[in-house]
Amino acid sequence: MFRNVFLKSMYDARRGLIGWSIAIVALVLLESALWPSVRDMPNLTELYQSFPEQLRKFFNLDAMTTGAGFLNAELFTLMLPGLFLVYGIAHGARTIAGEEERGTLELLLVTPVSGFRIIVDKALALALSITVLGFALFVATTLGSLIFGLGISVPAAASGALAMTLLGVEYGVLALAAGALTGRRTAAVGIASAAATAAYVVYAAGLVLPRFESWQPYSPIHQAFNGGPLGAGLQLSYLWLLAGTAFLVAIALPALDGRDISTAHGG
Repeated sequence: MFRNVFLKSMYDARRGLIGWSIAIVALVLLESALWPSVRDMPNLTELYQSFPEQLRKFFNLDAMTTGAGFLNAELFTLMLPGLFLVYGIAHGARTIAGEEERGTLELLLVTPVSGFRIIVDKALALALSITVLGFALFVATTLGSLIFGLGISVPAAASGALAMTLLGVEYGVLALAAGALTGRRTAAVGIASAAATAAYVVYAAGLVLPRFESWQPYSPIHQAFNGGPLGAGLQLSYLWLLAGTAFLVAIALPALDGRDISTAHGG
């Protein structure tokens, strides 16, 4: 039916993408609908100032008096990154290791398609799938701002969606690479999840503990959140996310070289 692995992978992901896109749009619009009530609360600034300093800094509560700050605190620094990471890691783990465990990877290994091409096509399909979710997020943020008066510009909405997309792609590719090297989906999920958790701990510790602040730039979470993420513009730290993704793809490329039915882990 399809001439290459990329198109087949996108076809297989279509139903999940539709469901995830609808869920992201609904979540953003529902949260945006709360903004008029929050904005019109009396003494809003004083309310936020009453919270402990560490809590205000962690959730950037001082910025919640604006629509962008409200969505950053409510969605873009916790719930949305979690959703993009869950999708990216789960999809990445299924991409190679999942097929190997089901025995379907063997069908690819006996075709003229090289292991290099399989990895590249699978990684591109993973990146495009997460980009589709990022586009859904961009559309939902823009619509929510227009409907509920959050005052978020189109470039600001785009920067937030880009940050979530790059973050999801990097950890999705990490799961893909781990799965290609180990042949086990649970191992791929575990490695990528542990790495994401460690990155978030470094990011969070740097917010509340000054002695860890110098570690933050090494965290992909900080690289995605830096300056926003909603309304941050094009940050130089995004280049580190792209570089990390490229590095992980390079690690995965030789994983299927020389593999055939007899050397596949599945079965």
